[in-house]
Amino acid sequence: MTDRKTKIWATGRRKTAVARVILQPGSGAIRVNERTLEDYFPRETSRMRILEPFELTQTAAQYDLAITVQGGGVSAQADAVRHGISRALLSADDQLRPTLRKAGMLTRDPREVERKKYGRHKARKRPQYSKR
Repeated sequence: MTDRKTKIWATGRRKTAVARVILQPGSGAIRVNERTLEDYFPRETSRMRILEPFELTQTAAQYDLAITVQGGGVSAQADAVRHGISRALLSADDQLRPTLRKAGMLTRDPREVERKKYGRHKARKRPQYSKR
């Protein structure tokens, strides 16, 4: 295992999902919660979103990733991992900032679930109106 100086830590977030990404030079191996990427994210679209920062920056097989992700759903976890990878790549090479910024990879999606209000079924859904 390599020393701590070559490891880059970053955090990605989306809704209630939080991903901790450890980036280190390697051959392109990706482990998510001690499982392979294909095992943890079986949907192809999720894997495409996760690997998008590497495709944009042409750094696909240069780094190994160790990722721990928790909270949220599958899609939110995939976006949190993508955000964390983008931040880690930026820490590794500052020249990638314009490319990642233009693609919107560095911006944390601020949308959260709206709270349920009293007298309503959900956040905004009202009870059925009865005229008589």
